[in-house]
Amino acid sequence: MKNILSIIKLTAVLLILFAVLYPLAIYGVAQCTPDQGKGKTLSVNGKVVGYQNIGQKFDKSVYFWGRPSAVDYNAAGSAGSNKGPSNPDYLALVQKRIDTFLIVHPYLELSEIPSDIVTASGSGLDPNISPQAARIQVQRVAKARQLPAGKVRQLVESRIIKPTLMGTETVNVLELNMALDRLK
Repeated sequence: MKNILSIIKLTAVLLILFAVLYPLAIYGVAQCTPDQGKGKTLSVNGKVVGYQNIGQKFDKSVYFWGRPSAVDYNAAGSAGSNKGPSNPDYLALVQKRIDTFLIVHPYLELSEIPSDIVTASGSGLDPNISPQAARIQVQRVAKARQLPAGKVRQLVESRIIKPTLMGTETVNVLELNMALDRLK
């Protein structure tokens, strides 16, 4: 009986600590951030078109494409495929993505395709691509929009996000496509 009372007390303490105090502390910290923990929305003409940190599906030739998503860009179910790099199903899926990318970008060689444009991120919602993944799409996007490739390339270069302290350069696909829509 003595052990049962100790277990109940410990359970109550942990429940209060991790189900009440910890969430309140995280909520409090979130209130100190610029967007109060709600995420930064991006708008066009007052209409929200997406979130800065959640990837979206772009598959039309007039837009830059982002990373593939293992969850079809469903933010409610963030996840990777959980298939290892030697899994035959995974390898077939990546090969299919490569083949599709090469069909739409016939001017490219296989060696020019960066891995981030044909492999899904761990979350399935990565909003960014590498500058190289953006650069190799310039010709397709410029042709589809009937814009000079140099102008589109310049837009890509202006949208490269430099790392603050460490990391790699990235390009936010939604922000790039929004800027592309404003380009004349």
